[in-house]
Amino acid sequence: MIPDDPNPADFDPSKPLSGIRVLDLTNVLSGPFACHQLAHLGADVIKIERPGSGDLARQLGADPDLNAKNMGVSFLAQNAGKASVCLNLKDARGVELLKRLAAEADVLVENYRPGVMERLGVGAETLRAVNPQLIYCAISGFGQDGPWKDRPAYDQIVQGLAGVMSVTGAPDGDPLRVGFPIADTVGGLTAAFAITAALNAPKRGCVIDVSMLEATLSTMAWAISNFLIAGVAPQQFGNENPTSAPSGAFRAADGFLNIAANKDQQWTALAQHLGRDDLLIRPDFATREDRKRNRLVLRAELETVLVTRPAADWARELNDVGVPAGAIMTVPDILSHSQITERGFLATYQSDSLDMPIRAVRTGIKMNDAAPHVADAPPALGADTARILGAIGVSEADLKDLKAGGVI
Repeated sequence: MIPDDPNPADFDPSKPLSGIRVLDLTNVLSGPFACHQLAHLGADVIKIERPGSGDLARQLGADPDLNAKNMGVSFLAQNAGKASVCLNLKDARGVELLKRLAAEADVLVENYRPGVMERLGVGAETLRAVNPQLIYCAISGFGQDGPWKDRPAYDQIVQGLAGVMSVTGAPDGDPLRVGFPIADTVGGLTAAFAITAALNAPKRGCVIDVSMLEATLSTMAWAISNFLIAGVAPQQFGNENPTSAPSGAFRAADGFLNIAANKDQQWTALAQHLGRDDLLIRPDFATREDRKRNRLVLRAELETVLVTRPAADWARELNDVGVPAGAIMTVPDILSHSQITERGFLATYQSDSLDMPIRAVRTGIKMNDAAPHVADAPPALGADTARILGAIGVSEADLKDLKAGGVI
């Protein structure tokens, strides 16, 4: 709830959501990712899971042993700092317990298909009758209405429907999915953004409807605007930048190098640094539009020099002369680079349930030079059930009965 003093003396600026309680009724990625951002920002996030199996992500990931322990890598990636409570929402007693938790919560997030929460008896209208200040956020593939609202939503399906795959890949090549679940992730970020905005409202309490399809489309505005305003449909350009040249991925001696010489000054500096001043007086490359029309010829000319040295060397030198450039790195390479390791972006948690350290990413944010973070490892299934329910008045005897009945 809203604190009496918005600026207490012990306030930690890296945890602006301290004191906010979030009920996380989500599975797999979009919802857990949204709630993970809130946890990093200081919110008290309680993950409500199905007894016995929990979040499906507990069984997903590259390590089969962790999957078997209900602590899959996919779960570990975005559930640090949360508490885990098991509730069977198909049992009336589980529904009643959720209502009691919602009465004391600030936010509830769910990513079921539209209508599921209502059928369980814990939809937005019901829970907000219990707590009018509750911010109820529903994340779904296509939103709470429209002809596709009942369709199952998986990241690749949304990528395809949103047009992402139609603009990813080489010209005349097959459509390609982005190499990580971008629609799920963007949906989660959009939800977290909307929730934090709603928490700042003078009068709290609302229903947020997040469509992964629309959230993904909103991030494509740069490309979509070419169609909406100029009538030019986006298409596959591979690694080329459709708005400029030379701008894309170029071959170096040991791999590929990204160069973004989008300004005339950058193009001039690039040609001069490569010792190809002759390209600056060729009519084919005189203007931005000329270079775009002849981008493949220009690429071949530049690569005659670029292939003679490693990408990292070129990147360092080109940045020094004002030409944006960077080697194309692997995930292991960038995670071990000092740019990442020195800024506190990676976290290490010690998991008691697994007896092993868990490494995970944080948020990419710093507040007053501090990276928002959580202290606790991702929870074992139901690890906090007794503590959380005990705090709302459920006795030990009742906890035993609820467990025996499969409610918790």
